[in-house]
Amino acid sequence: MSSLVDKINALSAGSLPGLLGVHAVKAERGVIHTEMQVRAELMAPNGYLHAGSLVTLADTSCGYGCRSMLPEGASGFTTIELKSNHLSTAREGTVECVATIVHEGRTTQVWDAVVKHRETGKTLVMFRCTQIILYPVPKN
Repeated sequence: MSSLVDKINALSAGSLPGLLGVHAVKAERGVIHTEMQVRAELMAPNGYLHAGSLVTLADTSCGYGCRSMLPEGASGFTTIELKSNHLSTAREGTVECVATIVHEGRTTQVWDAVVKHRETGKTLVMFRCTQIILYPVPKN
């Protein structure tokens, strides 16, 4: 049986997280660790890491955490709100994200994520998102 990390990384292949190089490195109930290499394709025209690249890393990490903790009977989820505070940026190296559950409800989950630059230890982004849990529509 595949580990949760293997399942997460398989989900990324062929989608936006895979294109950006988001890679899960550790996963346990309520906590997901991911990383992404800084490279030219992820930069803004000003030569710094694009904010959207960092938001995608954080949102993906929280989303994979939510997916791993769906309540019984749920068919999926979608992000309904997100907020990010960008404190710094990077031009090279690796960015790491730790996503942690804050609220695990039957209809919503709230996740926090912190993105740091591995080489400097600087916090780049503080992120929070809310996901709504989806359930199959009953057939009449």
